[in-house]
Amino acid sequence: MTTELSPPVFDAFAPQHRPDPYSRYALVREATPYLDSGFGVEFVTRHAECTQILSETLWSHRDEAELFHPEAAKVDLPTSFLWMDPPDHTRLRRLVSKAFTPKSVTDLRPRITALVTELIEAALEEGTVEAIEAIAYPLPLVVICELLGVEDTELVHRVGPHLARGFDPDFVLSPEECDARDLASREILLHFAELIAERRTRPRNDLVSGLTQVYDSGDVLTEGEMLATCVTMLIAGHETTVNMVGNGLLAFTRNTDQLAPVRENPELAGPTVDEVLRFDSPVHMTTRTAKQDLVVGDRTFPEGHNVCILVGSANRDPRAYDNPDAFDVTRYAGTAATPRHLGFALGIHYCMGAALARLEGEVLFRELARRVRTLELAGDPVYRPNLLIRGLKELPLRFA
Repeated sequence: MTTELSPPVFDAFAPQHRPDPYSRYALVREATPYLDSGFGVEFVTRHAECTQILSETLWSHRDEAELFHPEAAKVDLPTSFLWMDPPDHTRLRRLVSKAFTPKSVTDLRPRITALVTELIEAALEEGTVEAIEAIAYPLPLVVICELLGVEDTELVHRVGPHLARGFDPDFVLSPEECDARDLASREILLHFAELIAERRTRPRNDLVSGLTQVYDSGDVLTEGEMLATCVTMLIAGHETTVNMVGNGLLAFTRNTDQLAPVRENPELAGPTVDEVLRFDSPVHMTTRTAKQDLVVGDRTFPEGHNVCILVGSANRDPRAYDNPDAFDVTRYAGTAATPRHLGFALGIHYCMGAALARLEGEVLFRELARRVRTLELAGDPVYRPNLLIRGLKELPLRFA
């Protein structure tokens, strides 16, 4: 006699598991590569299947706004090229990618190094700091604002968390959170509209000026696309990096033996960024929709089927990684090939700002290892309620 097993219960997003969703991911991942979410998408839990879907252009990303924000998407959220397919996605990405060429990113190293040095020295002088506000926010916020030409960093810091929370599905947001998201979106769109108008008459050496010149020269960029692109780069360029930095700092406090290898070999700072993104990714899920009947492994998905890639689960899949729950700064530095993490996605939607985020993380972790001898918790970490862009709200740390 056989007994049919009940499908596993998915509760990784429950508030009590926010500090550690990974053990809950593991329960589902070991039971099945796919699980019905109950809200119109099917979870994909394993690295191989997630990798295949993210890599193939026949899986569309354009429907995430409609899936997660069916009402707000029509009014308050700018239609980002993140939620487009070719050819519009290709056209807009090509224009924006000019700001993230290898040379343009490398040219930012002196500024990033100076900023990191200033932040770490201030933390050492203070001794005990709330590291999200003292380090994780200022670093990417200042860098992306300078790159874009945005001077009002206080506005960005105020509205950014509401926009990041607003990426979560509407049905998990309270009415107050939805209102805050919509107000923040309107505020930042108005700010960019005013900034664009100013740059038309007084251009500078910044990205907003560059996009304005593209639009005014009659190239393929509409006013709405320009606004949406500016907001996308602003939020994607700092909110995810804030969480990468915070998650990395927390990982070092819980794995105190991992700073020494970076101190002894500063070249490990780069691989450390990849390990942080694998071990505790700032982005935990993203959606795709089948453009036609598609086969993944031994499964056929019909056209129009929606899936939710569980990035956090895939990045801890033991089928892909040895000892996946260990934080190991040498993991991506060895001669053996280590599977790519999915923290920057894959395929045509691979994170356009990945090189900038890598540079910010590399400089920070290198200088942290060089300058700091003791890094420990000075209180309990507090997580934001966010599901999609997951990270810390408070991280009290002691520096010495």
